[in-house]
Amino acid sequence: MIIEKIFNNNAIVAKDLHRQESVVMGRGIGFKKNIGDLVDETLIEKVFILEQRDASEKFKLLLEDVPSEYVSLCYDIIEYAKNRLEAPLSEYIYVTLTDHINNTFKMFDEEIKIVNPLIWEIKKFYPKEFAVGLKVLEFIEETVDKKLPEDEAGNIALHLINAQVNSSYANVANIAQQMEKIQDILNIVRYSYNIDLDEESISYERFITHLRFFFQRLNHREKVILLDDFLLKQVKSKYKKAYDCMLKIEKYLHTKLSDDEQLYLTIHVHRVTERSI
Repeated sequence: MIIEKIFNNNAIVAKDLHRQESVVMGRGIGFKKNIGDLVDETLIEKVFILEQRDASEKFKLLLEDVPSEYVSLCYDIIEYAKNRLEAPLSEYIYVTLTDHINNTFKMFDEEIKIVNPLIWEIKKFYPKEFAVGLKVLEFIEETVDKKLPEDEAGNIALHLINAQVNSSYANVANIAQQMEKIQDILNIVRYSYNIDLDEESISYERFITHLRFFFQRLNHREKVILLDDFLLKQVKSKYKKAYDCMLKIEKYLHTKLSDDEQLYLTIHVHRVTERSI
């Protein structure tokens, strides 16, 4: 690998024999080096290969200002999140989370209070991402000796949620709106059946998961193909109350749902209410 750019003693840009560019980090990897020198591969600790050019360029800009130990920390956080969530994350997470963590540390050092107005909703609707956020707080405290508040776990979770959505429309405002709609749909079910839902049940968890991906499909205009409407007719007849509840949800959303969405939504309404009655 050949050095293309030196950010500091611990971070460089290098190209391999195939001219693929990557950000390479390691203690002393750029010390007393010049552009065009060979990379001392024994010093390599982390390698960032970002295929998306925009993400790659923005990430390199961050390296001009963000301490390399924070960049390295974020790399470890993202790898941990990938393993725990078992979900692909957009490459932009390296940009957005690194920038966020750097700014959070600045706020912490300046004793500026860190708050997250969506903390309750995140805990409720994105428990896996929030759990990762809590573990990250422990990791941060162990690594850089900064004890961040629980609200920051919610902030980290939001970045992970955005990265899973992996599209240009993903932002905090859209996620907040999505969580509000999920809460409204849950209330429609509660009032339609006049019951309290068991929020600890597997059916409830699956319903929330379905709604999350349901809104992603609506935003992407994706459709699940229903090969035969026979199933929907059966479900409509067998689970009439759940079907009527689904129609209320459809009316609330101000959109005509496809047969497939009607089918799956009706089934989930039935399951989540079946043991709560």
